[in-house]
Amino acid sequence: MIALSLAEIAEVVGGQTHDIPDPSVQVTGPVVRDSREAVPGSLFVAFAGERVDGHDFAAGVVEAGAVAVLGTRPVGVPAIVVDDVQTALGALARHVVRRLGATLVGLTGSAGKTSTKDLIAQVLRRKAPTVFTPGSLNNEIGLPLTALSATEETRFLVLEMGARGIGHIRYLTELTPPRIGLVLNVGSAHIGEFGGREQIAQAKGELVEALPAEADGGTAILNADDPYVRAMASRTKAKVIFFGESGEADVRAENVRLTDTGQPAFRLHTPSGASDVTMRLYGEHHVSNALAAAAVAHELGMSADEIAVALSEAGSLSRWRMEVTERPDGVTVVNDAYNANPESMKAALRALAAMGKGRRTWAVLGKMAELGDEALAEHDAVGRLAVRLNVSKLVAVGGREAAWLQLGAYNEGSWGEESVHVSDAQAAVDLLRSELRPGDVVLVKASRSVGLESVAQALLETGAEGEVSAR
Repeated sequence: MIALSLAEIAEVVGGQTHDIPDPSVQVTGPVVRDSREAVPGSLFVAFAGERVDGHDFAAGVVEAGAVAVLGTRPVGVPAIVVDDVQTALGALARHVVRRLGATLVGLTGSAGKTSTKDLIAQVLRRKAPTVFTPGSLNNEIGLPLTALSATEETRFLVLEMGARGIGHIRYLTELTPPRIGLVLNVGSAHIGEFGGREQIAQAKGELVEALPAEADGGTAILNADDPYVRAMASRTKAKVIFFGESGEADVRAENVRLTDTGQPAFRLHTPSGASDVTMRLYGEHHVSNALAAAAVAHELGMSADEIAVALSEAGSLSRWRMEVTERPDGVTVVNDAYNANPESMKAALRALAAMGKGRRTWAVLGKMAELGDEALAEHDAVGRLAVRLNVSKLVAVGGREAAWLQLGAYNEGSWGEESVHVSDAQAAVDLLRSELRPGDVVLVKASRSVGLESVAQALLETGAEGEVSAR
């Protein structure tokens, strides 16, 4: 974080200082909420959760070098006491962002946010120091913590913004006002919470509504291939840039294809020129993500050649997202188990089919959460798609939703043991260990709550014995 004195922080957050001998002492390190991350110069934010109360760790973090604690009560060590820690954290982030002068890029969408954010960061940091959301910390706590990790040298701040309902993104933009707003897509993720795609579009569009006018440098970057996103152009006074495979897009892809290993290649066109891209990531769905990143980079002054080189060299920065590992025996394990929704599940299956040409392919799939009344139809559709893509074997893991996956495959034309429903992760591991052969490709994917990354991890423990527990 930029250096701030405890007195200044207390004023910004409207707090009272306690047990602070010298209010002029500065916070020069990171702002952390995990006591294990406390280092000299840091500020520890004490949240009181259902199971753990951060205030209980106050003495330990100060002993580790933290300058003070931001909490809701005195703790016997230097502290700034406020009524609400989350509100105070947001106020501090807003203050720091205003002081920084960095260009803030906000992005949202139903699918691909984290992968796109990682691509944008890898492209922009070739131009100037860039801070970006780690993993998927895109909520009212993770977002301000990311903003507070910026320093005086930071020139680009790339923030992923998630939403669980109407008004959430508006709140995040008030904490960290973006100059550039990117909307990737409107899909089925969290449709059970929102109630429908129209409501999801309403929530995602709050990002472009928060942008400054074009005369003040505001830019909305919208997916021309998604009608819900394209329609958001009418909801902003910012300049609008479209990306996509549509011929009308300002930043677009031509001659899209997959390499023999399932990695996308295409001709990138921007208003400043064209250049060829061959990505290291897997799956054609990354083309749209790459175009979104290219549109942001173009707006910030990078040439088509610079962008193409950066995209071609970019990798995955976040765990369990199409992590491809080849075992010594030739079995390829694709760990995409961080999360799942209908769009990302279908994209992963298509990537598996492309990667596995001429090889046996396995799709180990579990529940997609938060789909509400659409759950049965969406799980059925994914099972059917696995058959249409000629996936060699579908292993549906878990309860009712997994049964729907398997039933969809069966009704689409699966027979015999081409699709199977197993009760838990251990059963899936046992099946795979007994039947995998050298050269097979295994995709593992489900919503985060299912914990199917344990299956991928067990498969990568080459030669290891023992159990893996379903979560």
